[in-house]
Amino acid sequence: MTTMDTILIVNAGSSSVKFQVFAVDGDGRLRRRIKGQVDGIGSRPHLRATGSSGEKLAERVYPIESVGDVPAALQVAADWLRDEQRITPLAVGHRVVHGGPDYDRPVLIDHSVVGRLERYAALAPLHQPHNLAPIRALLEKFPSLPQVACFDTAFHRHHDDIADFYAIPCQLHEDGVRRYGFHGLSYEYIATTLPKVAPDIATGRVIVAHLGSGASMCALLGGRSIESTMGFTALDGLPMGTRPGQIDPGVLLYLISVKGMAPAELQNFLYRDCGLKGLSGISNDMRELQTSKEPEAAFAVEYFAYRVALSAGMLAAALQGVDAFVFTAGIGENSDGIRARIADRLGWLGVALDPSENHRHSLRISRPDTTPVYVVPTDEELMIAQHTLSLLWSQRPSHPARGRAS
Repeated sequence: MTTMDTILIVNAGSSSVKFQVFAVDGDGRLRRRIKGQVDGIGSRPHLRATGSSGEKLAERVYPIESVGDVPAALQVAADWLRDEQRITPLAVGHRVVHGGPDYDRPVLIDHSVVGRLERYAALAPLHQPHNLAPIRALLEKFPSLPQVACFDTAFHRHHDDIADFYAIPCQLHEDGVRRYGFHGLSYEYIATTLPKVAPDIATGRVIVAHLGSGASMCALLGGRSIESTMGFTALDGLPMGTRPGQIDPGVLLYLISVKGMAPAELQNFLYRDCGLKGLSGISNDMRELQTSKEPEAAFAVEYFAYRVALSAGMLAAALQGVDAFVFTAGIGENSDGIRARIADRLGWLGVALDPSENHRHSLRISRPDTTPVYVVPTDEELMIAQHTLSLLWSQRPSHPARGRAS
């Protein structure tokens, strides 16, 4: 590999395609060169991109008809990268939300892999179809370009059976009905970063709260996931922007049998109309809710903090104690108010924040001689780039697999 080699990372959603470009140095180090996205797919398509120092590289609006779906958005990004940035990647790494029971690690993609992953679209309808759309488009246009799928479920796939089974007939577990957990790329990044930023707690019992529009929590023991708040799908666990989190299955039976909801209607309801949006009736954006004077908004905020604290108790039981707590993702990294609300409910675990350090979004935000609490920014894209590079190196037996960020 030469110092000009690059890896493209793609994270596709329903209305946007986020992408990053990492340069691969001669010694295997990864340097982030470009970060961008094409959003407003089908409404007001917009390409934005910045360079390694945050400088603006692109800011363009496109006609609606020219970017009507995810493959078209990917084509816009690819054309810009090739024609104006002279980027021709060695490989493309993708975030794929659900790997099902088949995949417990990143994998090189072919048509057979895509076929298997399509089976899990119903388990992650907001993500999986859109994750796979650019993969299929690239397979068709560039069949020899290596593509790597990195799964949000993979980091949790080594849980003990007692954590992954549901109390239903075991045959259903064999059929794949089990607790998978999600946001695994984020948790894996935190687990690999803690030895550098907080070595004293990296091998201990750590609760990590990935709090964003999608939210979950994970129990790390010695850097390995042993329990998660999410289960079979990304609906479970904490309340999220538009998803309800933990809910009595009887509620779903009631919505079907009494309220007359059809399966497709119920799916849309659970993924798009619940969570903070449903509770507040105002917004799914925590920033907007925190500044609102409406009592429903205040209730949604307090409910979120309450449920995070409850889940911390569950994970503390799984770990048999807690040595540290880590906040990450959009809300966890940026909202000192939410962190304070959650910490106020965790005094029984020895948690007490230093208000000044919390307000400054410092690395460690807890008071001395209390349970350490950290704010560690996540970097799922770097994790995907490292996995992609490692798989590329593994195809070359004479070279060790490497991939460090500089």
